[in-house]
Amino acid sequence: MNATVSPLRPPATNPATRPELSDALRAAVGARAAAALQFLREAAAEFGSGGELAFANSFGAEDMVLTDLILAHALPIEIFSLDTGRLPAETYDLIGEVERRYDTKLKIYFPDASAVETYVRANGINAFYDSVELRKACCHVRKIEPLRRALAGKKAWITGLRAAQSVTRAGLPLREFDEGNGLQKLNPLSEWTETEVWAYIRINDVPYNALHDRFYPSIGCAPCTRAIALGEDVRAGRWWWEDPASKECGLHVKDH
Repeated sequence: MNATVSPLRPPATNPATRPELSDALRAAVGARAAAALQFLREAAAEFGSGGELAFANSFGAEDMVLTDLILAHALPIEIFSLDTGRLPAETYDLIGEVERRYDTKLKIYFPDASAVETYVRANGINAFYDSVELRKACCHVRKIEPLRRALAGKKAWITGLRAAQSVTRAGLPLREFDEGNGLQKLNPLSEWTETEVWAYIRINDVPYNALHDRFYPSIGCAPCTRAIALGEDVRAGRWWWEDPASKECGLHVKDH
């Protein structure tokens, strides 16, 4: 079996993951990719020489585009990921696939075990369903605190955010100051469309999470992620029991 292909990936059924690769789309994606690569190279020149630049990889489709740009071009940018302890099996499969495909080892950060124990003992194993406050508290333990450790000593971090992903991300700039973490935040794919992301993945044969083919456009922890129906907002499957205006874990809002 080819080790670069996940044995769990089913036949594609989601049309969003397989756009028609017209000449116009190929040209548009080529221009987008060239601009993103130049942006990353400039960021690496500004922040990367001293290990002060890192890319936070959650292994969504957008993050796989950036992973490919960084590793295929051997850019001096650290790549890290947060393992919350409740990720889908398909995400772990992809982590292994990425390490094999690009011959690399990713830097993984885990939540503090005692903090997780305290939260679960006080609130219950799935308390995040009970209120927004408890859900955000879980995100804080499993994501925010590990992120702060990952960003310690950094001057800038890179994300795969796109402005079109949700109402909470409208007007997303390519570069901004992250007040919560006290450093620059770079969003190279801010202006990309979902179609352009998937066209890049198909054109460049980039590995991706098998759940995307099963109508999971946005993937986080397994209990807080579901498939969506055709026509639903791409973030509808994240924390679906909450108001759309509150659908952030805290990694990408200014008030942590």
